[in-house]
Amino acid sequence: MPGSHISKYCALSWERISSIGSADVRRWCLQRIPILNWAPSYSLRDNLFPDFISGLMLTVQQVAQGLAFAIMSSVHPVFGLYSSLFPPLIYAIFGTSHHVSTGTFAITSLISAGAVERLVSSNNDSATNGTLGVLGLSDFEMQRIGVAAAVTFLAGIIQISMFLLHLGGATCILSEPVVSSMTTGAATHVVTSQVKYLLGMEMPYISGPLGMFYIYGYILSNIKMVQTKVLLFSSLCIVILVLVKELNEQFRNKIKMIIPVDLVLIITTSLACYFADMENVYGVKVVGPLPKGIPSPQVPPLGILSDVVTEAFSVALVGYTVSIFLAYNSAKKFKYTVDENQELLAHGLSNIIPSFLLCIPNAAAPARTFLLYNNGAKTQVACLISCTMVLLVIYFIVPLLYWLPLCVLASITVVALKGMLIQFRDLKKYWNVDKMDWVIWIFTYLVTICFAANIGLLFGVVFNISLVIFRLTRGKTLHFIQVDNNCIRMSVNVQSESYLNAKVISMRKPLFFLNAQKFHDEMMKINEYVYEQKASLLLNSWTDEDCNGKASVSQLQSNERSSLILDCSGITFFDFTGAAALAQICLELDRYDTDVLLASCNVSLVKALKYRGFGIEHLLLFDSVQSALHALQIKENGTSLEGTDSSDV
Repeated sequence: MPGSHISKYCALSWERISSIGSADVRRWCLQRIPILNWAPSYSLRDNLFPDFISGLMLTVQQVAQGLAFAIMSSVHPVFGLYSSLFPPLIYAIFGTSHHVSTGTFAITSLISAGAVERLVSSNNDSATNGTLGVLGLSDFEMQRIGVAAAVTFLAGIIQISMFLLHLGGATCILSEPVVSSMTTGAATHVVTSQVKYLLGMEMPYISGPLGMFYIYGYILSNIKMVQTKVLLFSSLCIVILVLVKELNEQFRNKIKMIIPVDLVLIITTSLACYFADMENVYGVKVVGPLPKGIPSPQVPPLGILSDVVTEAFSVALVGYTVSIFLAYNSAKKFKYTVDENQELLAHGLSNIIPSFLLCIPNAAAPARTFLLYNNGAKTQVACLISCTMVLLVIYFIVPLLYWLPLCVLASITVVALKGMLIQFRDLKKYWNVDKMDWVIWIFTYLVTICFAANIGLLFGVVFNISLVIFRLTRGKTLHFIQVDNNCIRMSVNVQSESYLNAKVISMRKPLFFLNAQKFHDEMMKINEYVYEQKASLLLNSWTDEDCNGKASVSQLQSNERSSLILDCSGITFFDFTGAAALAQICLELDRYDTDVLLASCNVSLVKALKYRGFGIEHLLLFDSVQSALHALQIKENGTSLEGTDSSDV
């Protein structure tokens, strides 16, 4: 029997495979390889020039940040150049955003450094006595990039797994305050990691909980180690970068091409360092020798994957979070759509494939993406042009980068993070719109700077969801609808309702286990309020009796059954507990001489309420609130109250 089942399954699978035609293959390729969609219709006349200019400007950022973020990742700077070449090339083929620039990223580099420093410490004997190997680099450097490549590989595997599980849409749990505060906190960590280069200090690698504060404590306790000349050099570079970039931003519409201040600074400081021999005379640290060419592919060290799981998950989640939000922003700005799940595939491949080419973890970078915005890039051709230029740099220009001061790279890194750091300004809008978002931002930022970006992101998501649950369970569930001249208008002021025999109530939230009890309690309170009104009117009616002792018309009306119309159109979803609470309300209020008329119930809710286990014998169902009101008007003429027959629903 098991063999027959297997044979049937194989036959069915083969039948499905054999039924795949060329049209199905073409459709799949267009869906999974987006470049096949936009490349054939690419307009050379309209798009090539802005893409070319953007690609040139992007190259400068890719090279400078590639070198800086590789150092931040505790590997040789040349591996940052490789990571500025291969990931953007792969993303341009598989990505759906036209403006996202992938490559080295400060936050993922900082996360990767934790694994590198833990598994291949700089205190190792091989750090100074290692032999030369691939690319003319020491075994120590190759061991370090091996760890970083393993983090890159495993992060890509995690992202591909998320793609297969269709988790691209899971970003719905990431609110803007959470992402804003997490990235701001991570940028604070990155700036802290660059302080030693800005000050020209030698200091040990410090990480872990409260590591940022220990770094500043070490700096303050060893303030005499600060090199004044390096500090002045760094300060001058930061001032120049900030001023020129601000001028570029202000006069962007008046100049055809912005001033490439990063490139100018790299060239001038490298020449100054070379001719003034700053490395030996002033002790200014430089990038040092960079090997030319591209390494041969090699498998990352798979034996250490279990040791880098934490960093890999952090890179995969934090990198994708920042990348998808940049993709959302670009799509919103330039009016196109992105596929969240396809983005997971693109970023997963952008990590897996480059890991075989000695690349560090990568993701989309805000600074480079905004650079593409500002230079008018139209498509991913700008990134492809940048890849070509980076390739030329690797083969022909890397020897000239020997004299580039590390403090200049640190200055470029810090200024590039300005956009993330000024997100502190978001606090004002959160305070004005929703103070809970302000609280989420503050606490997520504090957790991020005290621990790490991945912990801050996890805390922000959990804290945000917890607050949503609290507000959902504590917030008002039901609202009165005031009926006036056959028109319905919403009113949240219960005290303003003055109708006696017909109350219209709206449920504008999901009905599930978290708020089912609150829904029940509010319905019972409303019913008590109705009875209080009836009792008050009944007491007044006795004073209006005629001389024969007969009750007035109002008294007779007060002895009738009351009615509550529940507008269920706002119940977007429900669970068993919620449906049971609604059924229980119908039964309990019936014992209080109150009819519950259910209006605008969806099909699934009607089927749930018809479940015999709830004990409801007859449902008063209506297509709309107006239909329920019309039924009550007919009831006044002596007709029994009947809802829409739901037997066929």
